Order: sequence, then C-alpha cells, then structure tokens
Amino acid sequence: MSLRTEINEALKDAMRAKEEHVVGAIRLIISEMKKRDIEARPKGNMDGISDDELRGLMQGMIKQRRESIELYQKGNRPDLVKQESDEIAVIERFLPQQMDEAAMKAAIAKTIAAIGATSIKDMGKVMAELKKNYVGQMDFAQAGSLVKGSLAT
Repeated sequence: MSLRTEINEALKDAMRAKEEHVVGAIRLIISEMKKRDIEARPKGNMDGISDDELRGLMQGMIKQRRESIELYQKGNRPDLVKQESDEIAVIERFLPQQMDEAAMKAAIAKTIAAIGATSIKDMGKVMAELKKNYVGQMDFAQAGSLVKGSLAT
C-alpha cells in the first residue's frame, strides 16, 4: 500500500471514530501533499509526489511544529504546545521509525566510506546521499552536525 493510500485510509478511520484532532492533522498533511502535487505538474510529474518526497514533506511539517512548540513554551501557551504535540504524534504515525544517534552514526560512517569522502568539502555530497537513502528516518539537522564532526577528524 502506498503512503498516499495509507494516509487517505487513516483519514476515513479517524472520521468514523470521530477523532477530530486526528482528522485535522491528516487533512493538513493532505493539503500540503496536494500543494506539492500541483507544484510538481509543470515538471512533468502528473502522478503527484513520490512516497519519499511525501516523507520529506512530513519531516518538514514535524520540524515546523517543533519550532512552534519552543515559541509557545516561551509564550506560556500550554494549550498550543499540546495541539502541536498531538499533530506531531499523528504525522509520525506515517513515517518509518526514526534512527537513534548510534544508528545515525553508523549510517553516516557507511555513507562516508561508500562515496570516499575525506574532508569537510565533501559534506554536501554526504548529506545528499543521506537524504536520498534515509528520507523520513533521520533528523538531518542532527545528521549535519554528526557528518561535520566525522569529516573534521
């Protein structure tokens, strides 16, 4: 089953169960997905974005919500912190299990060895390869600092 189908089925299930916060979060995903599908059409992609691109989109949505949570915590808005946290939980249901730091370090070491990266100048190549192979599984902000540390030594 494609990720797109899984999302649509989850929307139907949430509507049947009358889970309003889940319905709202899934509708946000679908809205962003449709927006990206429309943006992809001029490039000749009439079928919509791929599952990997969709996972990347959802990673971005989670990142936005985490940034919002920080601001809401500073603004003493626990109601909005909870809402954003609930949306993150719904979005994460559609993503593969996130790698922990040890798994990220192993994947980074493997990627560095595979492409023969030797210096910090190769960081862009390493990150591009990681994004190609581990979309939706890795926090790329954290991975960037780990790659930099690995290449600097």
